[in-house]
Amino acid sequence: MYQADLKRIKNCLRRAKAGGELTISFFGGSITQGSLASDPHTTYAYRVYSWWKESFPQAVFHYVNGGIGGTTSHYGVSRAVTDLLMYQPDFVTVDFSVNDDADDFFLETYEGLVRKLLSWQSKPAVLLLNNVFYDTGKNAQDYHNAVGERYQVPYVSIRDTVYQRMKAGEFKRKELTPDGLHPNDKGHELVAGEIIRFLESVREELEEEEKDADQVKEETLLPPPLTDNGYEHAKRLTIREISPELCGFRADTEEKTGHLDAFKNGWIGKKPGDRMVFEVDASCIAIQYRKSVQKPALKAKLTLDGDEEHAVLLDGGFEEDWGDCQYLQPVLHHGERKRHRVEIEVLQGDVEAVGFYLMALIVA
Repeated sequence: MYQADLKRIKNCLRRAKAGGELTISFFGGSITQGSLASDPHTTYAYRVYSWWKESFPQAVFHYVNGGIGGTTSHYGVSRAVTDLLMYQPDFVTVDFSVNDDADDFFLETYEGLVRKLLSWQSKPAVLLLNNVFYDTGKNAQDYHNAVGERYQVPYVSIRDTVYQRMKAGEFKRKELTPDGLHPNDKGHELVAGEIIRFLESVREELEEEEKDADQVKEETLLPPPLTDNGYEHAKRLTIREISPELCGFRADTEEKTGHLDAFKNGWIGKKPGDRMVFEVDASCIAIQYRKSVQKPALKAKLTLDGDEEHAVLLDGGFEEDWGDCQYLQPVLHHGERKRHRVEIEVLQGDVEAVGFYLMALIVA
């Protein structure tokens, strides 16, 4: 394991011990959101938050959970400010290791997210969490932890701990997760236990350094990026940030009630030929739209800069059954930085089909 820089976490522990006020936050996909836990208070995130409260009763703590099921670090880096950083967190656990693919694209989007967190004005302590597919042991932690090593950010790996205990026969898979991925209450407890074990070890180390408690630790500058780092400043453009030309599509006037209330304030196309046109300055562009479990669902065609030969199909139907998906389709990755024209047109489909719902553009 690489040598992690624990200064920021120790700073949080010092402030908590002194009776300070801290915001403890979590950012990731469905496991972080709390999928398959019986209650929001039995999730790994809330259990870790409870450890802070119980360990430092003299302090004041606030809880932020920015988990959204079925989402990657590509979406995460674009929503980090509105769903997490605007709360000025002091401590962030971030986990996209079972949602990101183990490849260079997500290495870059994950690095952009980690850099955005570390650079934020509240200077949060960041902890990487590597969840795992319990049937296969697969995740993206080798890529994610390469980012961690670059920035000396500590990590907790469920693949290296709970999963290994399960393989050794201490638990059966069904005791921890009914679907091989999302933990039940016991699984969440074990995930939380690994994070708490790590925090306890840092706390013990800090107690041995108590003589340095009043010293101001100098912040080190971030090293140069590991990747091309095109996504650190990614932005998510919704109806609040951009006004496309609408030809049949309409803007959804129903207001969102929070970051989990996803399919509101987007754009809706209900019939073939409905079109919308965006003009954006970017070198990376992705389209976020709803994939619906209701069948049938309309499809649309995306044309970038008039290139009909390489038009992209946007299929509003979803083959999974766990719920509608906030699908993210990259359409330009490190292209020419200029003003691009993005045209979306609803294709011929069943008259009873679910409308095509566009949520946002993500640009960098």
